[in-house]
Amino acid sequence: MFLFKLGQSVLMQMDPERAHQLTIKALKSGALPIPKASISSRLAVTLPKSGLQLASPVGLAAGFDKNADVPNAMAKFGFGFLECGTVTPKAQDGNPKPRLFRLKEDRAVINRMGFNNAGLGAFVANLKVYRGSAPIGANVGANKTTEDKAEDYETGIKIVYPYADYITINISSPNTPGLRGLQDKASLSDLLQRCEAAHGTAKIENPTLADRPVFLKLAPDLDTHAVDDIVAVVGNEGSWLAGLIVSNTTLERPDSLISDAKAEAGGLSGTPLMALSTQVLGQFAERLEGRFDLIGAGGIGSAEDAYAKLKAGAHAVQLYSMLVYEGIDLVSRINDGLVELMDRDGVANLQALVDGEA
Repeated sequence: MFLFKLGQSVLMQMDPERAHQLTIKALKSGALPIPKASISSRLAVTLPKSGLQLASPVGLAAGFDKNADVPNAMAKFGFGFLECGTVTPKAQDGNPKPRLFRLKEDRAVINRMGFNNAGLGAFVANLKVYRGSAPIGANVGANKTTEDKAEDYETGIKIVYPYADYITINISSPNTPGLRGLQDKASLSDLLQRCEAAHGTAKIENPTLADRPVFLKLAPDLDTHAVDDIVAVVGNEGSWLAGLIVSNTTLERPDSLISDAKAEAGGLSGTPLMALSTQVLGQFAERLEGRFDLIGAGGIGSAEDAYAKLKAGAHAVQLYSMLVYEGIDLVSRINDGLVELMDRDGVANLQALVDGEA
């Protein structure tokens, strides 16, 4: 991992988006030797509704690998699952630069990328050559200029269905106008009905494939009323929707932020998101009572953070932003730390924890 530590130090001196682009290129080139991380068998977990079988509950969140360029490389670092995207039907450049900012003093990131990606064609071409053992997810979104956003989600689901182990409907990015409005009760109900139809069509067209579970990715900026509304809607979709990912970035700016970049527009992630996202996760866990798989995301930078989300009701977790500050070996450290925390609490294995038997 020495080369990765050295590379991280160099990258931190660069513009954040340029650093990310170079990271993807380096991983894609295959020039860097990546020793495959070992994962304790005690961390294996099967998500109850989707049936996804994970060697570790720690997944890579969407946003890192937008075009599914490097899942083969990322699978070697100890992730139990990988989520690529967000991908939109048509390629788009995203928002004007600069649009990605490190808040070093706060161990946070603000982004207003705007779903920059190469489109479904390039995305699927890359998924076709994935050979890793970790389940891979496709996070689908809507193009900025599309008036009927739901149509883009229908298209995304149908196109990625044969090539991904699961699909995520991302309606929670704050950087595409009108997108978060799809979380409103009436809009969400309509969207999910149309996505269910698209999912059903894809299932019929691919009869030899196992069913691809679908997750809904939500924002953390939800009050109690909004949480109740979403629970009511997804409860009606219980026959086909597998679960929720809680959460995406936040538009809130905690008073604790001290970085000069704190006033930049966009979604905030990293350490300041941990408490808010975990609180909202807990609210969904309490209301849904185990009827859906829950994936906890937002601010995870240690095994203790991951454990807190699992204890709050998550069946698995995802991270991305904290890799910027902690390095890629964070994944292995979390895997090892989770085993130590289970030892401390007398938990035999992670499955017992997420099933509520520990």
